[in-house]
Amino acid sequence: MKRNALNWFEIHVADLARATRFYEEILQTKLIAVDGEGCSMRMFPADEAAGGVAGALSHLPTCSPGVGGTMVYLNVEGDLDGVLARIPAAGGKVLHSRMAIPPHGFIGIFEDCEGNAVGLHSTI
Repeated sequence: MKRNALNWFEIHVADLARATRFYEEILQTKLIAVDGEGCSMRMFPADEAAGGVAGALSHLPTCSPGVGGTMVYLNVEGDLDGVLARIPAAGGKVLHSRMAIPPHGFIGIFEDCEGNAVGLHSTI
């Protein structure tokens, strides 16, 4: 039986080191190195055992980053404004500042240092 519509996500990047620094800076968390055959990843921390959804930055030569692909939303519970404020200094661009999406909370959308459009979500 399916528990979640989403169980994994990847944000494709051209420069894994640069993207890792960017996301660690704006989210103020350490990403976890996971490397496999022909692909290097940096995983976002997640509590998969509790049913959480996991994902990673992914450097795969056959996939390239860019605006207009699949949109993922990162959970930044309680720190949406803080994350949005850190994006420009880290090398990204805020595309849409805090926006209410009643009754689900608030979102923001940014372009990361690799050109990907990524969403942020917080219930407060």
